[in-house]
Amino acid sequence: MINLAGKTAVVFGLANKRSIAWGIAQQLHRAGATLAICYQNERMKQEAQSLIDELPGASGFQCDVSSDAEIDSLFAALKEKYGKLEILVHAVAFAPASELRGDFINTTREGFRTAMDVSVYSLIAVSRGAAPLMTDGGSIMTMSYYAAEKVVPNYNVMAIAKSGLECAVRYLAWNLGPKNIRVNAVSAGPIKTLAARGVGDLTEMMRAHAERAPLHRNVDQLEVGGAALFLASDLASAITGEVLYVDSGYNVMGF
Repeated sequence: MINLAGKTAVVFGLANKRSIAWGIAQQLHRAGATLAICYQNERMKQEAQSLIDELPGASGFQCDVSSDAEIDSLFAALKEKYGKLEILVHAVAFAPASELRGDFINTTREGFRTAMDVSVYSLIAVSRGAAPLMTDGGSIMTMSYYAAEKVVPNYNVMAIAKSGLECAVRYLAWNLGPKNIRVNAVSAGPIKTLAARGVGDLTEMMRAHAERAPLHRNVDQLEVGGAALFLASDLASAITGEVLYVDSGYNVMGF
């Protein structure tokens, strides 16, 4: 059994009980980690805090990852409260819903900018904030999707963002390796999260996934959380710059 007692994890991206961040937080909590769980804004605070309260010892923090000032304020608060960090989970992605349906060629400049800022640059920004607190090394992980590699209709600009995110993982792994900080991505199969609901034909995407994947089913948040728990642990001590698929094997299929 993986034991994370004595380790502190900051988890970004909690919106509701369907969030991948929630599945990861539950798994890290069961392993004994101390949790700092972040939600985006005041509007999301009530629902997020009700979930955080289900995990004894966990604390909630507000942080909009599109704001450098809020990121700086958060990590100052984390340093004051915990002293150091060992684990960072970046489960944040966003593109305007209008960009996630129809023809990719109609992607707007503003939609592209927003997707890349919130879904990709934010990983770089929070990693920069966390690195000085990971004085004994650490594990940083983010959430990707197979559309980073292959065309998934309607995923559109978010696919470009996920591709950029996976590239950022590799560069961060290279930069932070000398500090014994590992950086990886988990590529999960489609899950009905708040963010994913904006993707056109999500139901059809999930049906096709379950039909074609070797395990003939979709995945859930706790399964993604299990993979994150592994990456957070010493069992993954030599793994960095990688993309770990948690998708019932879908990515290995040709058709």
